[in-house]
Amino acid sequence: MEITRAAIHSFATFCSKLKPEITGSAKKHLERTLQFRPNPFQDTTKFLYRLATILAVNNTAFIVPLEDEFGGIAGYYPLLPQNCEVLEVGGAPFLRYTFSNGQRAAIEFDRVGILTQFQYSDDFFGEDNRALRPTMQLIHANNQGIINGVKNSASIRFLARIANMLSPEDIRKERERFTEDNLSADNQSGMIIYDQKFADVKQVDSKPFTVNAVQMGQINENVFNYFGTSAGIIQNKYTEDEWNAYYEGKIEPFALQLSLVMSNMTFTPREIAHGNAIVFTANRLQYASNQTKLNISTQLFDRGLLNRNGVMDIWNMAHVEGGEKYYIRKEYTEVSQLGKEANTNASNEGSGISVDGTSVDGGGEEGHEED
Repeated sequence: MEITRAAIHSFATFCSKLKPEITGSAKKHLERTLQFRPNPFQDTTKFLYRLATILAVNNTAFIVPLEDEFGGIAGYYPLLPQNCEVLEVGGAPFLRYTFSNGQRAAIEFDRVGILTQFQYSDDFFGEDNRALRPTMQLIHANNQGIINGVKNSASIRFLARIANMLSPEDIRKERERFTEDNLSADNQSGMIIYDQKFADVKQVDSKPFTVNAVQMGQINENVFNYFGTSAGIIQNKYTEDEWNAYYEGKIEPFALQLSLVMSNMTFTPREIAHGNAIVFTANRLQYASNQTKLNISTQLFDRGLLNRNGVMDIWNMAHVEGGEKYYIRKEYTEVSQLGKEANTNASNEGSGISVDGTSVDGGGEEGHEED
């Protein structure tokens, strides 16, 4: 259905903008792999889009690691759950998956990353989408009603009652003859004439078919509730507050789950304990209003919390040379240092020394003579 595809597409598109980063020093070489090409067939945006789409459609998505010649992780690949099955081999669970060419492979289950939603009855997989089926049936029935209504309102223009008993074949022939003689472009007189074969001919008042807006709105609202989205998000006409709500309700949970899943499948417990992790972040300020961007840029830059390149990222502009430097306004000072600052300045004035250590009046005999 178009409405469900649109909801899934918008979710996957926003997820594809997430930026993968690795914190810590272990397996730092994988950061570039994650940021550009997680596997030989997909770049990062396609990888994230595919993963988010699989999760939204199937409520379960698998990620398997790709190994190099030394057995280390060289990349990641998303799998459809329909092509996967969990098997027990030697008392240990394995995930066996089938490629599109029919070839099969298997991997230890504890090395696989699993994303789920609506998970309840199964230990590994999320539930199916049967809860959405009644809404899908309503959409299908409503679409068929629209199609049939448009066809009927456009095709039936006259109603004729036959005076005599005729066979179905003769009725068909008379209908075709009546149409050709009176309703074709050859009839330029604008007059309809019929003989005694027809007892009565009435024109059908053709009214355009209109969709029940309230009913369609309720059906769409059911889809929006199921996928956690809105018409503004799908049609890209959301406000700043709508985007923030959608990010916190849909995008951020996906990013958090993906970060945990990929961190656990990439690093050992010891490496994780030492601060190594894979995180997926988004620049939420790109969707803010210009006024909000301006306020955040000036306030955080003045306080040394953002450098020039950080400000450039907010405005979606290219980085500049020397943009990694931080600046801070000089009139700020720590609250606990306010008294000390005043005493220091007074002492410096009394000794003839300025704050930067340069002489003010030089002191000495000449100064006393002037006094």
